[in-house]
Amino acid sequence: MVAVRAIHKLETGPRLYGPAADFWSYKGHEAILSGPFETGKTFAALMKLHALLVKYPGTRALMTRRTYKSLLTSAVVTYEKLLPFDPGKKDAPVRRIGGTKPSQYRYANGSVLVLAGLDKPGDELSAEYDYIYVNQAEEIDLNAWETLVGRSTGRANNAPYPLIFGDCNPGPPNHWIKTRKSLRIFTQVHKYNPLLYDQVTGKLTAQGKRSMAILNTLTGIRYKRGVLGLWVANEGQVYESFDPDIHVIEPFDIPPSWLRYRSIDFGYTNPFVCQWWAKDHDGRLYLYREIYMSQRTVRAHAEHIKALSGIERFTFTVADHDAEDRATLHENGIRTIPAKKAITRGIQTVEEYLKPAGDGKPRLFIFNDALVDPDPTLYREVPGDLHPVSTEQEFTSYLWPEGQDGKPTRKEVPVDAYNHGMDAMRYMVMALNKRKILRTLDVSDRLT
Repeated sequence: MVAVRAIHKLETGPRLYGPAADFWSYKGHEAILSGPFETGKTFAALMKLHALLVKYPGTRALMTRRTYKSLLTSAVVTYEKLLPFDPGKKDAPVRRIGGTKPSQYRYANGSVLVLAGLDKPGDELSAEYDYIYVNQAEEIDLNAWETLVGRSTGRANNAPYPLIFGDCNPGPPNHWIKTRKSLRIFTQVHKYNPLLYDQVTGKLTAQGKRSMAILNTLTGIRYKRGVLGLWVANEGQVYESFDPDIHVIEPFDIPPSWLRYRSIDFGYTNPFVCQWWAKDHDGRLYLYREIYMSQRTVRAHAEHIKALSGIERFTFTVADHDAEDRATLHENGIRTIPAKKAITRGIQTVEEYLKPAGDGKPRLFIFNDALVDPDPTLYREVPGDLHPVSTEQEFTSYLWPEGQDGKPTRKEVPVDAYNHGMDAMRYMVMALNKRKILRTLDVSDRLT
């Protein structure tokens, strides 16, 4: 019964407040706990999941997110923190199976919690479950959600009722979460998080003052969604043509005849980004691997880049102009060419790659598992999901500045934030574009 101590008063629920408490007690089949950053959504959802596994012996549950890597560095970390013991010990009432990359947690009462990412379909995602919890549900599409709904119909038959529930941050107003009629949405707000607000006096706690001060530095769409909790469209997004349903694709084996490239944007406090690109015979680019990591030296990154690159051969590696950092890469066996950094022209060129070509397909794609390792600093040391953790996530955060009327203005350069992957991507397409121009000039010279 040690596991039961992880929750307060199992029958009545933990000390949750506001909509989170209503979400806790809800027994309808589909539910989402929505709300801005730092409202305790994931904590509430995981406490509910844990309580169900404790209360009903022999039940099976699935914890999932769009990718397994992001699940490990987010929900799994929170889940292990709420347990009052180390699940890595053999005699623990809830045992972790699989070491640092767990596949499941086994409860002493026979219940099992399975972990899986939606990026790696396998037996885990085809099994039947009594309960399914989806972390950051706004990241997945309706097809993925409905596939999971089909895995929690009650056929597992170990619990009195099946549930599929999740947490999410607000997104665009036409998101499927907002339009699905069978889904009950509970909207949590900051004042009901006891870590931020004293639930008796209603005043900010010391932690609340620190967290809200950070949150209030956000701007644009991240402020509207992440602080105000609004489901609003991103009117100021720089790359309006980007559509994750089109540009983010399942990975595949890259043919050996395709050319490969790398692009690098330096950073330490801000993320260092290295992108691996492949170009097919029709000129389409595929981002198939990515480092997006802060708090590491260029020398450490160089060793990591070489290890990941293995025997792959690259036509060129383009990098930001920083002379010292480029010299460090050179000293460690990575030669680079300087990036062409014209922002306006670069954005126009990237946009051309994102738009459908004559055959109806764009010329730039991103593998959905491109990110090598999620940055633990970005995931764990800032409230909620404040910062993008990959180039893909930057697309919706890279914005035009707002004018005096509050509307985005495209007469200036974009806001200098959340653009580390955007810059590396721009260096890539500009380097290719520059070489095309040079080749054209060479041909013209030979003809005259």
